[in-house]
Amino acid sequence: MSAVDLSARRFRVRGRVQGVAFRAATRTRAILLGLDGHARNLPDGSVEVLACGTPAALAALESYLQHGPPLARVDSVEVETVEPVPQAGFRTA
Repeated sequence: MSAVDLSARRFRVRGRVQGVAFRAATRTRAILLGLDGHARNLPDGSVEVLACGTPAALAALESYLQHGPPLARVDSVEVETVEPVPQAGFRTA
């Protein structure tokens, strides 16, 4: 995949998304989709997900983030298009 084919999105997921394996499950899903980036807890209780990859893979991740893993409760997902910054792999912080 060339850099021209890449897109990037920053997601901010609110609800019960900390302490319920949200980041780990998001990482697993992102890796399966071939995305690079990160998922990290924010001080306000939300989770930030930055993902870089194909538009189709980003759309699939966005769909997943609407509900997350079984113990999560997602109240809202904000989406922002950002400049792609190639990263190696997908990590949690």
